[in-house]
Amino acid sequence: MSRNNFSLALVLLSLLLTGSACSSDNADPACTSCPEQNDIIEGVYDPQPYELAIPEWMPDPVVPAGNPMTMEGVELGRRLFYDPILSSDSTQSCASCHHPDKAFTDGLPLSAGVLGIEGKRSAMALVNLAFNSNGFFWDGRVETLEEQALIPVEDHIELNESWDKVEEKLRRHPTYPALFREAFGVQRKAEINRDLAVKAIAQFERTLISANSKFDRVVWLNDGWLSDAELRGKQLFFFEELQTVDHPGCSHCHFDPLFTDNHYRNNGLDSVAALEDFQDPGRGAVSNNRYDLGKFRVPTLRNIELTAPYMHDGRFATLEEVIDHYGRGGHAVENEDTNILPFHLSEREKQDLIAFLKTLTDTSFVQNPAFQNPFY
Repeated sequence: MSRNNFSLALVLLSLLLTGSACSSDNADPACTSCPEQNDIIEGVYDPQPYELAIPEWMPDPVVPAGNPMTMEGVELGRRLFYDPILSSDSTQSCASCHHPDKAFTDGLPLSAGVLGIEGKRSAMALVNLAFNSNGFFWDGRVETLEEQALIPVEDHIELNESWDKVEEKLRRHPTYPALFREAFGVQRKAEINRDLAVKAIAQFERTLISANSKFDRVVWLNDGWLSDAELRGKQLFFFEELQTVDHPGCSHCHFDPLFTDNHYRNNGLDSVAALEDFQDPGRGAVSNNRYDLGKFRVPTLRNIELTAPYMHDGRFATLEEVIDHYGRGGHAVENEDTNILPFHLSEREKQDLIAFLKTLTDTSFVQNPAFQNPFY
């Protein structure tokens, strides 16, 4: 054999041996250049069930069989919720528009994404989402929390990132691979994907349960009592307590214990000549039903004191403005909710109603350490 042929044979033999050492069946811990070996995630997979803390007066939660709650999944979801790694320039996260001290809203009429572009709707409160089985977003365009978590990442006016890039960032991250293994049992970094990421975020969001307001303690636990003003406001809020025509009737759509019916309604905000003239078609753009045009989700009134400004477009800065709007009785648009009727309240009655609404504030919810930013 010539010297050149002998050298070539040695090179080929070396390549064969290297490939053997780097195969998944013969992984060599010392082979740091082997992509298969670098892809392996070390660690134990032993997820612990997460039990939602739900008082007996609240309904049963909606937890999909394909995404059971675990301690590890919830903690991973909390980190992802607060991590700007999900955005294109690493400046914004889900929490940028959902602050815990504001019941997971942001205090703005319209929110702006990483490009500084304002959206057309206000950030919704992330309160008691675990009990909703009737779609998410103001227009209900997705059915599950998992689907909801997918959309903001790739929305041009929100986080403006591709999920392909997010997956790569998570796989390269120094700590996320181990967290994904703990939560979902993945063995390789290549298994980390968007589906697992949004499952984790949805798990965390299902823990955001608010049921410890003054109203809850007084009504359900017989702990304390309402003030005279709060009690008068309660009678104005719950139609059943006064049963008069000239009445706010708030509880037609915002009834206890969730203080929402999770339906979509035209609450008389705009006067239009035809349903097709609504500037924002709302639910109608999703359902393709003409009579859904201009309808939006009924938001919960839990923690309403903290979630100004109000309505889907943040047009009202105060609760006083909201009450004045409903008192005018809408615009007689053909698909307005039948409960949108004019009523008159004295100034004292307005303040009584607001006093009652403030009994729905749950300070233990907004201050819960388990809901706060894990990076601080």
